[in-house]
Amino acid sequence: MDKNTIIESVDYIKNIIDIVPKIGIILGSGLGELADALEKKIVIKYSDVPNMPVSTVKGHAGQFVIGELLGKNVIMMQGRFHYYEGNSMENLSLPVYVMKYLGVENLIVTNAAGGVNTDFNPGDLMLIKDHINFAFNNPLIGRNDEKIGTRFPDMSCAYNKELISIAKGISNKFNLDVKEGIYLMMTGPCYETPAEIRMTRILGGDAVGMSTVPEVIAADHCNLKVLGISCITNMAAGILDKPLNHAEVVETSNKVKDKFKNFIINIVKEI
Repeated sequence: MDKNTIIESVDYIKNIIDIVPKIGIILGSGLGELADALEKKIVIKYSDVPNMPVSTVKGHAGQFVIGELLGKNVIMMQGRFHYYEGNSMENLSLPVYVMKYLGVENLIVTNAAGGVNTDFNPGDLMLIKDHINFAFNNPLIGRNDEKIGTRFPDMSCAYNKELISIAKGISNKFNLDVKEGIYLMMTGPCYETPAEIRMTRILGGDAVGMSTVPEVIAADHCNLKVLGISCITNMAAGILDKPLNHAEVVETSNKVKDKFKNFIINIVKEI
């Protein structure tokens, strides 16, 4: 990633906002309503920010929302970019670096995912403890700028243990049945085959999706603390005798949005 590209995007946003966001939140499919909880919010369309790709997926508003949540300065991505939309891995990482240079220290990454673990049910929330990159590509390929991050980042604790502990504490406090597991990314846009899901289970994956991993790699690269949360919106291919579709993803997200929203808000409160 070219630092000049990042700074150009950052400077545009800095000229609009007058706060320094310390917490960043990436909102996945059907989860964008959390942005409504922000106070004193400013909305900036991705299409207005220099160098920023544009989200094309239904359910993704395609904008930054900056404001206060429980008195804390927060920037949210209301919708994200995906590899399957034709974006380069480098483009997928740009918003993460932008948030870093705006002042973000903690990043909460959310997604809608298919449940691979048969103990999961649609509507469950899963704390991501690790991931498997089955996109077979990486946003850090190419020239590295040591001012942004090291050439060879350590990924052994990509998902911050302290933030996971905070999230577990919140789930216990409010008696939420929150799962924990490993997220496996495939490129999409087609859903996985039953054979691919059997492979995912053998490899140790508990949930499968089409995002998140490039963002987390970039966050680790620039030393952001990351908390990952998957909303299990459907059971993956072959587990149930029914076809998969995006409408089900959005429908399930809508059913659990209040639980998800309150979970995130209480986590932010404790960070």
